[in-house]
Amino acid sequence: MAEIKTERLDGYRRLIEIARDLASTLDLDILLSRIVHAAAEMSASVAASILLYDDSAKQLYFQVSTNIDEPTRRGIVVPLDGSIAGWIVKQRKPVRIANVHDDARFFNEVEHYTGFTTQSLLGVPLITKNKVVGVLEALNKQKGKFSDSDESMLSVLGAQAAVAIENARLFQQSDLISEFVHELRTPLASLSTATYLLHRPEMSREQHDQIVKNIHNETLRLNSMASSFLDLARLESGRVQYHKTQFNVMDLLYECKDVMNSKAAEADIQLRAEGSDGLPLLDADRDKIKQVFLNLISNAIKYNRTNGSITMRVAATESDMIISFQDTGIGIPEEALPHLFQKFYRVHEHEDKVQGTGLGLSICRQIVNGHGGRIEVSSKVGVGTVLTVYLPRASRTQPIPH
Repeated sequence: MAEIKTERLDGYRRLIEIARDLASTLDLDILLSRIVHAAAEMSASVAASILLYDDSAKQLYFQVSTNIDEPTRRGIVVPLDGSIAGWIVKQRKPVRIANVHDDARFFNEVEHYTGFTTQSLLGVPLITKNKVVGVLEALNKQKGKFSDSDESMLSVLGAQAAVAIENARLFQQSDLISEFVHELRTPLASLSTATYLLHRPEMSREQHDQIVKNIHNETLRLNSMASSFLDLARLESGRVQYHKTQFNVMDLLYECKDVMNSKAAEADIQLRAEGSDGLPLLDADRDKIKQVFLNLISNAIKYNRTNGSITMRVAATESDMIISFQDTGIGIPEEALPHLFQKFYRVHEHEDKVQGTGLGLSICRQIVNGHGGRIEVSSKVGVGTVLTVYLPRASRTQPIPH
């Protein structure tokens, strides 16, 4: 009995430490990772996972696991009806199950392609301000069965985690919104000035037409900025779901080339796609990767020179698919390279030459990082720029929620 009391006391001390740790973290991905590792540690489980609940879409989706090495698992949607996690969300109650395969609520489709077998499960709802944020699950107790003490500890951790998740989301949103509002000031000031000038009686017809054209261009830029901002907000909040399929990267590259050919032809720029024989299929979200490719090609066209070229190459190593986009454009100054993927950042030397929102490369990086990859840039002023995307070829088996 004394040993059990000591274990509980140690557990509550650990909870206090974890609470301090969670309260000091406002990066959502880091926060979620810390929560699941703490859950696995405190419940002596093989693994732990978090599912987040989107109340507006009434959808529950997998977000993170202790040994996750493939963020695209975020694309797995777990049904509210016909899953243990869904039951936890709807009933707002914890669940302890010795063998999930004997439970009618068990959602077994995921096991078919993850290769991870769940036996025992302890799940608690993540609730803050009477709002369900998601579900925290501990999977496969290392010894024996999940106990009352395990459930109590995980429930306390879940309550702390729910508050921390909401705080991180609110901070993220307010930070992004403040940046967006700041960026809106310049185009709005331009529109305000333009509309004022249109009322001036001394304006010539030519000046009038030029101002109307400027208003049209600024309106298009604002619309593009708003769309890009929403894309980035969804990506940064972790709400974007990746739907993986296996596909031929060269086929996708040719498809993107066809889409961008007319735009390239207008600027007298030649598009080329090259790839070695026998390339493996890529396991990723095809639509999201297409979005990245189109953005990088579009940038390479905008910052190129007349009669220039863009060469797209695909290669593979044992671990990665490597897709590069090389242009013969104006290049990027060395001091600007570290800032290139920052939100709203635009190279000072290019601002007057090319229209843009400064969000495209941030979105590309978020998508590539979300696939467990990376994107790199090298450039020389007056020679051109190379943007290289590295995407992992294969994933390892990992636990998945049910």
